[in-house]
Amino acid sequence: MILTYFMVAFGGAIGAMSRFGLSTLINHHVKTAFPLATLSVNLLGSILMGVCFVVITERVPSLISYRPLIMVGFLGAFTTFSTFSLEIILLINQQAWLSALSYLLLSCLLGVLGLAMGMYLTRAL
Repeated sequence: MILTYFMVAFGGAIGAMSRFGLSTLINHHVKTAFPLATLSVNLLGSILMGVCFVVITERVPSLISYRPLIMVGFLGAFTTFSTFSLEIILLINQQAWLSALSYLLLSCLLGVLGLAMGMYLTRAL
C-alpha cells in the first residue's frame, strides 16, 4: 500500500512540473489575458486520461498497477482544475463575464469531448 502512495506522489510531482513547464511555454509564446495555457493543459490532460483509461482498463490490463502513477498521480497533477476554478473567479472579479463564461463552458465541453476523442482514437487503433 505504501508503494501506491509513493507512485501517486512521484507521478504527481512529474505531472505538476509538466503542467508548470507547458503553461510557462504557452504563456511565453502567446500573450493574452484569456487563460489559454490552463485551458490547453486541461484539454491535453483530458485526452491523455481518455487514452490511458482505454489502454489500462481495456487494452493492457496488466498495466493496472501503474494506474496510481499515471492516472491518479501524473494526470491528476497535470490537469489544473483548481487553477481553472481560481481563474474563473479572477475573471469574475475583473468583471470579465463573457471571458469567465466562455472559459467555463469551453473547458467543460471540450474537456469531455477531448476525453471521448482520446478513448475513441485509442479504441480505433
